[in-house]
Amino acid sequence: MTVNRGRLMLAAALVMIVHTLLYGQPFPLAAEPYRFLWLGLSGLIGLALGDSLLFQCYVLIGPRIGILLLSLGPVFGTLIAWLLLGERLTLVELAAMALALGGMTWVVLERGNGANPTPAEGRRYGTGILLGAGAALCQSTGLVVAKLGLAGGFPALSAVVIRMTVAMAVMWLWTALRGQAGSTIRRLRGDPQTSLAIFGGTVIGPFIGVWLSLVAVQAALVGVASTLMAMSPVLSLPLARWVSHERVSRYAVLGTVVAMIGVACMFLV
Repeated sequence: MTVNRGRLMLAAALVMIVHTLLYGQPFPLAAEPYRFLWLGLSGLIGLALGDSLLFQCYVLIGPRIGILLLSLGPVFGTLIAWLLLGERLTLVELAAMALALGGMTWVVLERGNGANPTPAEGRRYGTGILLGAGAALCQSTGLVVAKLGLAGGFPALSAVVIRMTVAMAVMWLWTALRGQAGSTIRRLRGDPQTSLAIFGGTVIGPFIGVWLSLVAVQAALVGVASTLMAMSPVLSLPLARWVSHERVSRYAVLGTVVAMIGVACMFLV
């Protein structure tokens, strides 16, 4: 939670600075009310709630499997469209969904291969899986809602400013109401190395990454854009091995690739 509070505050400042340089004002005050509604809601769902769930998932089960669970986003998006919008699922989509879920299940179950986790470790791992799935649901829902706010060629950077500032304001208001604002700031200021890592992650993730994701959603179908963004687990494999020093078996690599093929087939076949 401390990490997410810090990165949202930094990200909001960064996007407002760039927005001022490009558009002459830090905040798009002339935007229509419905854009504030959809983009603000998108920020709350995807950035405030979704990222908080994701970070806690990382703490419990590690970034590699947490990122893999994010690729459930297109699956959730397809199911939401089927349930709420009445869109029909073809046999190809159902087969691709089964392939994606099968690959993810393989990777998740492979984690315990050769190990005998204690009941506490099992509960911790199960909670992490649920949090990761919840993060994927929040992020896919946030993208769909953001698409509504981007209608009519609204600038993606202006949309990022609205999403980021609303998510940041609500999260810090909630933090203040719980009496945790002071302790959060003290923890961030008292650990310069961690704060530097949060700053780097903020520039790469909620600043550049979220900005590009909204450009992608605006320029392409949500399904295609979310499918491309769901390919991050493949990129996370070498990072998990070389940066986090996590053991990555060939079965985990194969399961990840199978899941990614299933996700891609849902929209690209």
